[in-house]
Amino acid sequence: MFKMRRKVLVTATLLGSIASTAHAQSSVTLYGLVDSAIGYTSNMGSTNGHINHGIQALPGAMSANRWGLLGFEDIGGGTQATFRLENGFNIQNGALGQGGRMFGRSAYVGLVNNSWGTVTAGRQYMPFQEDVGNEMAALYMSGYTFHPYDSDDMNCTFRPNNAIKYTTPTIAGFTAKALYAFSNLPGQINTNRLWSGSADYVNGPVHLDAGFFTVTQPGYSTAGAEASDNTYGALPTIAAGGIAKHTVWGAGGTYTFGSLLASIIYTNAAFDATVGGALKFNNYETSLRYQVTPATVLTAAYLYTTQRSTVAAGGNTHYNQGALGINYFLSKTTDLYSNVVYQRAAGTAHAWILNGTAASSNNSQFMALVGIRKKF
Repeated sequence: MFKMRRKVLVTATLLGSIASTAHAQSSVTLYGLVDSAIGYTSNMGSTNGHINHGIQALPGAMSANRWGLLGFEDIGGGTQATFRLENGFNIQNGALGQGGRMFGRSAYVGLVNNSWGTVTAGRQYMPFQEDVGNEMAALYMSGYTFHPYDSDDMNCTFRPNNAIKYTTPTIAGFTAKALYAFSNLPGQINTNRLWSGSADYVNGPVHLDAGFFTVTQPGYSTAGAEASDNTYGALPTIAAGGIAKHTVWGAGGTYTFGSLLASIIYTNAAFDATVGGALKFNNYETSLRYQVTPATVLTAAYLYTTQRSTVAAGGNTHYNQGALGINYFLSKTTDLYSNVVYQRAAGTAHAWILNGTAASSNNSQFMALVGIRKKF
């Protein structure tokens, strides 16, 4: 994806010297994107036996709407201070995203050094999301192509608060990350605390990633790490307040053949219930991305998900999901796009394309959308 940053550069120089040696440099980058789409959904449940379907305005179908500030300051010795404040919003009504937070997407500060790495503290993405997410088709398609129920949190159903993250320097193409997020509740240690780690390797056309995260009692209260943004209350046979632990691990890779990018990813997500038993998901995804022309990109993806429950009867099923997408870039920072997504659930399970308005009244659901995205 193309990226453009508007930079404001402030340089402090030592006055009174003909040589005028610069001894401190700071930069603050204002960036963001706005994205709006119109979509058609075939089945959004039924009313009095009549299937509800129709066309809707969609906020941020290709990318979530945002604006942010990213800053760096050279403090000497090869070290920089850094910060990021990133806001999410709904372009259709102007409302704040992420539970009404001013900077709900990211809010952190830290230090960067090329020799020993980077340390940041605040609200930030997990290493698992940042690295294993590199292999997802949704990186190049709409948010309606993520895995059912976002069981692996790739769509950022939650972002950890109170987090400290360390990123190693990149050595021979290898980078590792580790994060720990403290409890959100005063006087608590274990409740909704979170661990996450990842490893990233890049060597020419090869890109490999692996990672994990685990969070205890995520839905303990609305101040919880997961419940603070959204909840997993829609999960079959289990509610957010009944989750004792949420554990996810996964791995994936991409390989570039000229203009073609092939990707594969696997994730395993387990929700341990407070009453005993568990709800588990296995997600298997593969995709192809082809640069037809410098301005046109085609993407195709297939996802197979298994769902197994030992909490209640009827919780076992599987999902097949396919998606096609096209992007046409009017410039480096503006593109038009279109996606079609189809999901079919097994047996009597209801299909529900992630981020869609509502679950289908039967085991299939189709969605088509068109939109425009502008980055700055």
